[in-house]
Amino acid sequence: MTNHHHKEFLGFLGTGPAVGIPEKAWKWLACPKMKTDEYGRPVEAPYGMRKIEAKLIDEGFNAAIIDPDYIGRYTKNAKALLFSHHDYFAFGPPSSTWWGITKKEPINYKSFQELINKPEIAEGKKNGMKILVGGPSTWQWLWREDMIEKLGVDALVDGEGEKVIVKLAQMILDGEPLPKYTYVSGDDVPSLEDIPDIKGGSVNGLIEVMRGCARSCRFCSVTLRPTRYYPLEKIERELQVNVKAGIKDGVIHSDDVLFYGAVGILPRPEPLIKLHQLVKKYYRTIAWSHASLAAIRYSEEKYGLISKLSEIIYENEEQKYLGVEVGIETGSVRLAKEIMPAKSAPYKPDSYPETVEEAFKIMHEHNIIPAGTMIIGLPEEKEEDVYRTIELVDNLRSYRSILVPMFFVPMGFFKNRDWFTRVKLSDAHIELYKKVFWHDVYWAEDIINKYYMKGPLYYPVRLTLKLFLAAAKRKMKKVEEYLESNLKA
Repeated sequence: MTNHHHKEFLGFLGTGPAVGIPEKAWKWLACPKMKTDEYGRPVEAPYGMRKIEAKLIDEGFNAAIIDPDYIGRYTKNAKALLFSHHDYFAFGPPSSTWWGITKKEPINYKSFQELINKPEIAEGKKNGMKILVGGPSTWQWLWREDMIEKLGVDALVDGEGEKVIVKLAQMILDGEPLPKYTYVSGDDVPSLEDIPDIKGGSVNGLIEVMRGCARSCRFCSVTLRPTRYYPLEKIERELQVNVKAGIKDGVIHSDDVLFYGAVGILPRPEPLIKLHQLVKKYYRTIAWSHASLAAIRYSEEKYGLISKLSEIIYENEEQKYLGVEVGIETGSVRLAKEIMPAKSAPYKPDSYPETVEEAFKIMHEHNIIPAGTMIIGLPEEKEEDVYRTIELVDNLRSYRSILVPMFFVPMGFFKNRDWFTRVKLSDAHIELYKKVFWHDVYWAEDIINKYYMKGPLYYPVRLTLKLFLAAAKRKMKKVEEYLESNLKA
């Protein structure tokens, strides 16, 4: 339960173990404690949990989000305890990558283990309290059936839960047996009318503007959901809730922000301009949760839209840059055609690396700082594919960015494939990680010095980040010396 010092992308550090600094300092840097009211209710909470809380309240249930440190006040009498987590067992791409490389348990994994081992949860369970699990990483419990039994989980909900949770809550009150696993599909998928407005502040002012994605990449679970656009009136109501909670900055959330109001996969200027004008009416600064590189390139080349949006975003002196996560995935044309043929649309898959470079150039020119994720270890991956990605990393060196190569995790079309949990890195993978490391260190120092964590309030965080980078560089030089000496031997 944290807002990462109001810097959403610092949350990436929470998916790893402490590296180069003590664990307490790492946790303070990545996931400091959240403020709560006298009842243990956090002033900000994860957006998805806010949706479930709102739906239950709207339907007449007595429900509230409670900080984990305060749940002992409620487990004696609670009918149900609901968990949500972005990465319960650290199987997600960032966490599994950190774990695979360092062989150390990530902070998010250790924190969740501490939570579920609290004696007050076991005591509540003895008193008849039901335990329900949901959120974006529910699928991970299917790989850890031992934990289902150990914790005594009564129901797993996989997918958008606004409709299903109401049925389950009533079943609990009526004393009916719960389904062990529910995969949300068909009539249980919530329509716009089923999705409530949040009733309390969301972490870092995140507000959702749509659900679903039309690109149909085979490794992604989002493409399995229908596309729904929130009307501006609904978005404004949630902005007002966050402002009332004292939140002044926020994140526009979609699996591709530039798809808001789109026709298929083609962005449209009018809805995006209206959206940004609305959000900037309430927030001093904003970020995008995700955007696709093809949409960035197309929007600027077709309409000059990135330039137009930049004028709105930077209209006041308080915002100097925009952060966003973008999915690079691979530099291999062969893999791009195989697993994500629509990722480059409306451009041809054969020109996908060019689309990546053009989009990075556009972002660099408009002070947009991307965290570019890449997937390694895909089932169809060959060594030559990794070397194509290395070439792409070399070509991106001139553009301000943080690159994040992550191990493949089976989701979407690949969800039932065999998955390696013991990571085996090839020489090509090692070379890729080395290239990415030095790219990231170079640009991280630039970003911290020019853009990030300005003002005396953030000085301790900036200093800790710089100390971490210095320690990481020393460690990497030792690793490279070790690798070089072994190669000669």
